[in-house]
Amino acid sequence: MVARQIQILSAALLYYGLVLPLSLLPLRLLYVLSDAIYLLFITLIPYRKKVVSQNIDKAFRQLSKEEKLKLRKDFYRFFSDLLVESIKNLSISKKELSRRFRLQNPEIIPTILAQDKPVLLISSHYNNWEWLITSQALWFKQNNFGIGMPLSHPFWDKKLTSRRERFGLKVVHAQNYHDAFQNNNSIVLVLADQAPSSANQCLWLPFLNQESAVIFGPEYMANKYDCLVIYAHIKNYKRGYYDIQIEVLVDNSRSLKYEELTRLHVQKLASSIEQNPSRWLWSHRRWKHQKPTNLDEIKSVLRQKFEQKFRKHI
Repeated sequence: MVARQIQILSAALLYYGLVLPLSLLPLRLLYVLSDAIYLLFITLIPYRKKVVSQNIDKAFRQLSKEEKLKLRKDFYRFFSDLLVESIKNLSISKKELSRRFRLQNPEIIPTILAQDKPVLLISSHYNNWEWLITSQALWFKQNNFGIGMPLSHPFWDKKLTSRRERFGLKVVHAQNYHDAFQNNNSIVLVLADQAPSSANQCLWLPFLNQESAVIFGPEYMANKYDCLVIYAHIKNYKRGYYDIQIEVLVDNSRSLKYEELTRLHVQKLASSIEQNPSRWLWSHRRWKHQKPTNLDEIKSVLRQKFEQKFRKHI
């Protein structure tokens, strides 16, 4: 009990004494901090270097040793900026966020909302997803949700969640995802490139030059709630500035064949990564699962369950 109280106190001191005050600084000063962090990453503190290197080796076998080294350095450059931009996200104003994280095709929003059905917004840990989470409620004015897993530290989870929610989005635990679909006009964000919790309860699809375990949650939710599904393309065109393009993947999820929706958004992400690979989160263990030896049997069972639940009346 005492140890837990000390942990919470230490986290509070760090948050209120350092992180929150840092967030009040202009980004031009925070990027000086980013430059220092980057130097630490490529010299003294190579953050998850083994994981980053292994992921790059698996995804880009065709690259030379020098090209892979450059990609790893470019990732650390991006990741350093992402850290300070995430700090800035704690206090960034609506005006500054809208200026730096610009939706390029807002004219699509009335068309999306006119469908009068839940909207599943799919994106990934590519470029600045924290600003995407915070910006969503600036574009869509009603019933905005983001589905995710809570942080392991309760203090940081509470603080970061409150900051993410301050413009109108509500964060929903993945286990309670159904809470986000209580209204027809809900806009529900999911970052769909997380590693699945189980190698036997996911899809295995081609992704970055290998068969990869991919979460099935977005496709399941889209079919369960008859969602219109959209995808957010995020491009970084200058340090601290992003353009976002929203694309409708499908307006009737139940019209697609099994796996097709997941294949669509996986291909969108792969295309973005291939265009600018340094902007993806290579420090996560994306390929930690071994392919099951009875994969064909597993695929058959999962397909049958899906079609029995969602396609038996078609």
